[in-house]
Amino acid sequence: MEHSGNSQLKLVDGDAGYVLEDVPHLTDYIPDLPTYPNPLRSNPSYSVVKQYFVDVDHTVAQKVIYASTSKFFWFVFLSPPFIVVHKDDPRGTHFRRAGPRQKVYFESDEVHACIVTCGGLCPGLNTVIREIVCGLYHMYGVNKILGIDGGYRGFYCKNTIDLTPKVVNDIHKRGGTIIKTSRGGHDTSKIVDSIHDRGINQVYIIGGDGTQKGAAVIYEEIRRRGLKVAVAGIPKTIDNDIPVIDKSFGFDTAVEEAQRAIDAAHVEAGSIENGIGVVKLMGRYSGFIAMYATLGSRDVDCCLIPESPFYLEGRGGLYEYIEKRLKENGHMVIVIAEGAGQDLLSESLQSVNHQDASGNKLLQDVGLWISQKIKNHFASQHKMAINLKYIDPTYMIRAIPSNASDSVYCTLLAHSAVHGAMAGYTGFTVGLVNGRHAYIPFNRITEKQKNVVITDRMWARLLSSTNQPSFLSHKEIAEFKKEKQHQHQLLDDENCKDNKSEPKT
Repeated sequence: MEHSGNSQLKLVDGDAGYVLEDVPHLTDYIPDLPTYPNPLRSNPSYSVVKQYFVDVDHTVAQKVIYASTSKFFWFVFLSPPFIVVHKDDPRGTHFRRAGPRQKVYFESDEVHACIVTCGGLCPGLNTVIREIVCGLYHMYGVNKILGIDGGYRGFYCKNTIDLTPKVVNDIHKRGGTIIKTSRGGHDTSKIVDSIHDRGINQVYIIGGDGTQKGAAVIYEEIRRRGLKVAVAGIPKTIDNDIPVIDKSFGFDTAVEEAQRAIDAAHVEAGSIENGIGVVKLMGRYSGFIAMYATLGSRDVDCCLIPESPFYLEGRGGLYEYIEKRLKENGHMVIVIAEGAGQDLLSESLQSVNHQDASGNKLLQDVGLWISQKIKNHFASQHKMAINLKYIDPTYMIRAIPSNASDSVYCTLLAHSAVHGAMAGYTGFTVGLVNGRHAYIPFNRITEKQKNVVITDRMWARLLSSTNQPSFLSHKEIAEFKKEKQHQHQLLDDENCKDNKSEPKT
């Protein structure tokens, strides 16, 4: 194996096109650090677990490449479900698998940890906080844990909160975050000064892509100063738009709660003649919540997301489709993501160049806008009288506690972050990759956003479920497919180059 790159990019090349995008380690810039036996070895709760510790060479594949049926397959039975690959396929990009190591780089009494939450609210924030605290305390015997009050600016202008298992015992039953949050307020030098002055040596940062970019800068400054401080990120976005990871925590809860709003819209619309229920859901740039809530509900007649352009007037437009559905069913439900249709109201968008403290573009309420446009259209046409009800459950969804599925996921993410920091890894974020928890370099989750691919099967399933038009011309569909094929070809060419190159040993 051969390492290459700088502190932001740490690559390990292997045979058959294998590439490990590794995360930094404290020993990369502080040599000869002592190690200690992992306290979990003598923890009675884990003594019955076989092979609990993760081998140093265990990695997780970013993608599983499926060969065509005409090729010969071989099977790798790692654990259910098994992975199916072709024997000649390149092994591709991998990430270091998360989990406890045999050796740790911090003694329990030495650890002084802190936790900070930044950005908007999301179901599961309190659960992550609770499980970081309980994980550090019960698994590693750590007693000094601080909550940074009020986001990044809390490092230098707010008080801290002492966190113990007793303090966080029942916070998972509440929405929001007990240590409060904020947008912006990032001053790298002041933050690192505060970390150093307080004697903090483990920093757990919970937030979205902007927060994780800030975490990456904090790590770089800590590394530049040569401090023994592990920086671990837990990615948070209710929109599920963080790349590489399977999903972000809080997403399942958001989809479940969004369906309650859809149910209400369906009842309202179905209880009156020509009733239309419009539900606006979160999704500034990605329509995952709207798409999954629509598929889960089965009561939605039209789903509009940022990735799929639509138009209002003319043949095949939204107005024509609404009229058709009302004549067929007497009512309909429309789900729209907050970032959809922004091009259609951009001329009247006064805040198009304005941003919030996190750098997000300020958007007008597309739900109110489209509701008024529909009302105006049918009023001017004099064809039929409609009754439209508009529901915006955005802040209700954000503020609820996580459901059972997300609570389990939050626990695993928190524990993975704790295991990584104790093992000396730093400058990383944790996430589920192909069903396995992994340590991912900051740059991989901040370089772009994940979007719904409207030429994939999931969007096709939605179109089949709602029977809505795609609002795309044959030419546009062909261009989407051509672009997707081009991207796949570039990936194949890159993999071929990796395969043909001499393996580094």
